[in-house]
Amino acid sequence: MIVAVASGKGGTGKTTVATSLGAVLGTRSQILDCDVEEPNCHILLKPTILTSDTVSLPVPSVDLKKCSLCGKCGEVCQFSAIVQIGKTVIAFPELCHGCGSCSMLCPDKAIEEVPRNLGVIETGMAANLEFVQGRIRIGEAMAPPLIRAVKNRIKSNKFVILDAPPGASCPVITTVKGADFVIMVTEPTPFGLNDLEIAVEAIEGLGIPIGVVIKQI
Repeated sequence: MIVAVASGKGGTGKTTVATSLGAVLGTRSQILDCDVEEPNCHILLKPTILTSDTVSLPVPSVDLKKCSLCGKCGEVCQFSAIVQIGKTVIAFPELCHGCGSCSMLCPDKAIEEVPRNLGVIETGMAANLEFVQGRIRIGEAMAPPLIRAVKNRIKSNKFVILDAPPGASCPVITTVKGADFVIMVTEPTPFGLNDLEIAVEAIEGLGIPIGVVIKQI
C-alpha cells in the first residue's frame, strides 16, 4: 500500500505524521521524502545514508551545421523549450521536460540529447526503516522529474509512505499520483482551512481517497 502525506500549506506537521507512521511500521515500511526542494524527514529520522546517485534529464543540443531550419522541433515542443528564431534554433534547457520529441522527429538528425543535472537521490536506513530522499540542485526549477525518480525507488513488498511537498502544485500532484490513500495534515485556522480545501479539490480530481489529520494548536 502506498500512502501519501500532504498538506495545503507548510508548517502543519506533515513530516511529523509521515515519519511517525514510518517509525511505528518499522521494517515493514519504506519512507520516501518527495519534498525535494526542502527535504526534512532526515532531521527527525536521522538515517545513515548508504548511497547517493545523481539524477539527470535529457535536454536538446542543436547542431546548426546539420539543421535546415524546418521549425519542426519548435512545433512539437509543448513547453517552448526549443524555438526557431530567424536563422538559428535556440534551446532552453530549464524549460525542457525531457520528452525527447524534438530529437526523435528532427528530419535532419541535428538534435542530440545531453544530460542536465537535476539533483541527487540518497538512500539509507533509519534504524530498521528504509529511507529515500531527493535533493534538488540549487537553482533548479523543475521538481517533478526528480520526484518521479525518487518514486522509482518504491518497493512493491513494502508499506510505502510518501512525504509530499506542501500546497497543490505540480510537485504535489506528481507525488500523490498512484497512491492508494492521501492523509492531509492541516491546522484549525482560517488559512489552514482555505489551503486544505484547495489541496483536497486538486487531489479529488485524481480519484484518490483522502483522510484529514487536524493538528492541535
